[in-house]
Amino acid sequence: MQFEITSVDAGWWVVSHEQKLWLPQGELPHGPAEKFGLTGTKGQVIGEWLGEKVWLICEARSESMFSVRQLIDEEVGLFQLAGRGVQLAEFYRSHRWCGYCGHEMNRSKHEFACLCSHCRERYYPQIAPCIIVAIRRGDEILLANHARQRNNIYTVLAGFVEVGETLEQAVAREVMEESNVRVKNVRYVTSQPWPFPQSLMVAFMAEYESGDLQHDGKELLDAGWFRYDALPMLPPPGTVARRLIEDTVAICRAGA
Repeated sequence: MQFEITSVDAGWWVVSHEQKLWLPQGELPHGPAEKFGLTGTKGQVIGEWLGEKVWLICEARSESMFSVRQLIDEEVGLFQLAGRGVQLAEFYRSHRWCGYCGHEMNRSKHEFACLCSHCRERYYPQIAPCIIVAIRRGDEILLANHARQRNNIYTVLAGFVEVGETLEQAVAREVMEESNVRVKNVRYVTSQPWPFPQSLMVAFMAEYESGDLQHDGKELLDAGWFRYDALPMLPPPGTVARRLIEDTVAICRAGA
């Protein structure tokens, strides 16, 4: 439920519009509303961090609007709450009108949803599941430089789950499509909300089975087998990709 923000309201402030986040001084605003000129705006509580409320305000600011990636080095819980805010703000922005009857939508007072008072349709934020997988071959790990990556970072393979397939099938398909490699012993590790734009990363580890490495030239700029103690530039700590790589390195060291 939305409230009008008063001068006594305080906490963490997620001010978001069009998948951007307001980060004055490069940080998520924290403190009383009046300190940041937020009094009188409409907001809702989307969580709690360190005993304080996390507020979402869906509006743009004239400056200091950045990607939530700017917070990737923050504590995981705070980064995830900021990501939740960005995704909810985009959900509310894209669901002003009912896709069935065209009438104006209203936000639910009880859950993260939009309701149509005309045809009674109810909409929830959609989440796109993605697999991400670290593949080990002896004391090597398969890493790739993705076309969408910056700064020549090498990471593990990933891709969206398609309609009608299991997560394990998605792992096998994505790995084959991107690298021409078959894997075995696929096992679940962890998951991570990933607001780019609205994904849930489901992480796996797997072992090489067969196939000569031939990377997909459209999605990958390069790919290769890297020995665990001679790795290229990696994703930042705090990402599920980095965890998979570090877990694989630990396995390689234990077997060395």
